[in-house]
Amino acid sequence: MTGRGPKRHQDLEDVIDVITQSYDGDAEINNLDSAALPNKRAVITAFRHIEPILYMGFYSTRSLNRTNLRHAISEHVYPAQDILVEQIDRAVRYEENMGRLSGTRPEGWSEEVVLRLFAKLPELRKLLNKDVRAAYEGDPAATGIEEVVFSYPSIEAITAYRVAHEIHLEEVPMIPRIITEHAHSETGIDINPGAQIGKSFFIDHGTGVVIGATAVIGNNVKLYQGVTLGALSISRDEVDEGRGGRRHPTIEDDVTIYAGASIHGGDTVIGKGSVIGGNVWLTKSVPPGSKVFGRGK
Repeated sequence: MTGRGPKRHQDLEDVIDVITQSYDGDAEINNLDSAALPNKRAVITAFRHIEPILYMGFYSTRSLNRTNLRHAISEHVYPAQDILVEQIDRAVRYEENMGRLSGTRPEGWSEEVVLRLFAKLPELRKLLNKDVRAAYEGDPAATGIEEVVFSYPSIEAITAYRVAHEIHLEEVPMIPRIITEHAHSETGIDINPGAQIGKSFFIDHGTGVVIGATAVIGNNVKLYQGVTLGALSISRDEVDEGRGGRRHPTIEDDVTIYAGASIHGGDTVIGKGSVIGGNVWLTKSVPPGSKVFGRGK
């Protein structure tokens, strides 16, 4: 058996040569500039520092009061800033080198983006408090706010979305999607950071929910598992040529959409106060106060 060692090693070296040769050519996945790309693990680590800032009393491992609260927040703000500044700078410089960003971001731009994000965290906390309250009030099974924050996947997904959306508004590439796709992998809830979502948003159960990049959702909206707010299929060429426009639906205030419903198209508007039944397929607008069950339109 030991005599086969050199042969085994040579066979492995031959395979390595074949794999290496597969990087010849212009295939998109042959990119060897990975050192210049943002680091996915680092971005997630930064987000994991931001979560405790938003819900400090739920994440702290020691007793908190007004005397030590500022110090506890600082323990997360500083590492989050260091990581995010570097990762945003990497993402921007890479996209600039690839010619996919118009103009050049000035020196120090990444630091300014992160500072603006942190300055918005108090407002995000107010929004998230409304989301948590909506979950508690919308789910009779919830025993308390604490249970909602600790265990509801929708809160984790919405938290990631709200942070990522603020970074998205700064036109930072890649980083927002890394954050929301991490939450997607953890929760089964896919919210694109480009979506616009109002106050008191609740996703009950949540598994399989998809919310597209140009979706607009009003206040006090409730979705159940398996709901898709999607796009009608168009080609990549149409998107690149700017013909994609709004591709995902608008959901007005006080709408409830039950499990498995699928609503598509940028011209589709679900009017205020409507109820969309389970497994309904919709590609046309419905007026305020509608109740749609069965096949839909």
